[in-house]
Amino acid sequence: MSEPLVSEPPSKSDPEVAVPPLRRRLALRRLARNPIGVAGFVVLALAVLAALLAPLLAPYPAAQVHFDAQFQIPGTVGYVLGTDDLGRDILSRILFGLQASLQVGVLAVAVALAVGVPLGLAAGYFRALDALISRFTDLMLAFPFLVLAVGLAAVRGASLGNAALAIGISQIPGMIRVVRSETLRLKNLDFVAASVVDGASDVWVLGRHILPNAISAVIVQATVAIPVAIIGEAILSFLGLGIQPPDPSLGTMLSDAQQYATRAPWAAVAPGLAIMLVALAFNLFGDALRDALDPRSSR
Repeated sequence: MSEPLVSEPPSKSDPEVAVPPLRRRLALRRLARNPIGVAGFVVLALAVLAALLAPLLAPYPAAQVHFDAQFQIPGTVGYVLGTDDLGRDILSRILFGLQASLQVGVLAVAVALAVGVPLGLAAGYFRALDALISRFTDLMLAFPFLVLAVGLAAVRGASLGNAALAIGISQIPGMIRVVRSETLRLKNLDFVAASVVDGASDVWVLGRHILPNAISAVIVQATVAIPVAIIGEAILSFLGLGIQPPDPSLGTMLSDAQQYATRAPWAAVAPGLAIMLVALAFNLFGDALRDALDPRSSR
């Protein structure tokens, strides 16, 4: 009896089934040659490090008030980025707010991955399920995440977890579409057809061939979805549907600062810049990662 085709090692000449270590080395090499992508990664690494070390880096507790130091301008001794209307240190609140924003981003994308990846695989591989899952995706797109967030806040109360859940659910359709598209492309390639002809089960084909080769698109989609989730959290917190005071949030900082924007504009500018820089860094790194993981790239 001949050896099953599925056990044969993939050909290195085929970019779609290149040996994973080789693909990783090539992707890292391409990414390192992209200065914009490297800059985005550096900013992200610094942001994540600052969020993780917020309890050590923050000069004061996030909720600590100093009624004798209200509206201190940036650069004041002891208050690098100034203070707000309650005398709370803006730098400390940004560090802890960044921690909350990244938590929401990761949790929201985890929800989207947990639901979107299996449904996308099923929709792209099983024709009988494609129409049903596609209609489900269209139905989810009809509900803006703000409506879902309002419903969750009304039923379960406004919190970080509910904000992450609402944002994650809103990102499921995009994840389904990306994974479905990759599955449709991959299932028609020769190495997948050979595995099917050799008698491999659907679960084996999906787990051994489709998902590993689609993971690059999933990673890129995740890097794009995280900044969307961070901005979504800021919107929800700004509207009072996300993280609740006294817990710090970049969105609540913007909401509080609008009341005295003319007197202390730095209280709004600092958290706004933090949101912009983190979202921009994620997008730049995501674009560079997409190019690096593209097997057709010549760089």
